[in-house]
Amino acid sequence: MPYTTRGRVPRHRAALAGAAALAALALTATACGPDRTAGSAASAPATLARPAPPTSPGDLAGWKVDDWARFVADSAFANEVPPGFWSRARMEAAKGRPVPEAPRTAAQGDAPQDAPPAQAPAQAQPHPYGPAAAVVGRLFVTAPGGDAACSGTVVSDPAAPGRSDLVYTAAHCLHDGKGGAWLRNITFVPGYNRDGQAGRGKPATDQQVSPYGRWTAVRALVSPTWLKESGTGAHDQYDYGIVRVRDESGSGRSLEETVGGSVPVWFNAPREQITSASAYGYPAEKPFDGTELDHCDAPAAPARLAFDRARPPMYAIGCTMTGGADGGGWFIVKDGKPNLISVTSVGDRNPTGYLAGPSLQDQAKQAFEYFAKNVR
Repeated sequence: MPYTTRGRVPRHRAALAGAAALAALALTATACGPDRTAGSAASAPATLARPAPPTSPGDLAGWKVDDWARFVADSAFANEVPPGFWSRARMEAAKGRPVPEAPRTAAQGDAPQDAPPAQAPAQAQPHPYGPAAAVVGRLFVTAPGGDAACSGTVVSDPAAPGRSDLVYTAAHCLHDGKGGAWLRNITFVPGYNRDGQAGRGKPATDQQVSPYGRWTAVRALVSPTWLKESGTGAHDQYDYGIVRVRDESGSGRSLEETVGGSVPVWFNAPREQITSASAYGYPAEKPFDGTELDHCDAPAAPARLAFDRARPPMYAIGCTMTGGADGGGWFIVKDGKPNLISVTSVGDRNPTGYLAGPSLQDQAKQAFEYFAKNVR
């Protein structure tokens, strides 16, 4: 079904044609350090009278460093992964973390929603994967239902140019939300590539499956709104999470140095400049099996999907990727370089037709800047 794009003015500087996002990344992956995106300098918000989990987006506007520090401490993230836990066989057996199905009827009042975007088939990333694809990887976790997998992206760290250890993903790939807990054994495998690396019908080796190693999560942060709310709906408009990782092998090199690049996050991107987008990830639910990097390319501006008009509307594109692709990055090309504008959060199921991801506005920006500078 077609969807509306009222009020969107095409801007060529933020355009994306098909799979050009990772092609553009190939041109910048070996740069000396990440670009600072517009407005990335840290802000100094006023003091909250009493820090507490937010009940509305405005509740975070006054948080300062101490409030974020208390929130991170109270969230009690812990991730003790036994050495060698994620063997090749275990990774192959992990199920895709289901993409939550968004109940469009849960919208409140006049929350902005366009018609669902037309279904678009996912496309496999061509083999052999180039170095640019290394910034996308699989995020392995142990959930209450067993071992599972999401997707994630190596993003630029403004506090450590050229040496980022940060991975951006969806909150639901890290924490079950209100009443739930952190998932366990969280490990990121950049450039995961089982099928494409196996040659002549022989089983892939550990080195081929994880050519850039395995990276254990040591710190993590998800939206405070995500921890306060449950179910599927308005809080998915803040379904983002950040992970700081370290090399399981103890090489001493950063994630960015190891994979050869990172992608800046474009916070507060003007929606009228997002004229197209490409979502990348490792879908693992049928008909996919999690062994291939896939992408969906929106030929036009993403539709809007919202459940609460007070929160930034999500981006929605036609896409057939399934569970396991959630948390994967959404890219546009801005000024000739790829930027991350969202991550896969929700969609529809049986059959799949569209995916939606949060618009990363002030709350996400504030969380990221605190985490990058203060959470080691």
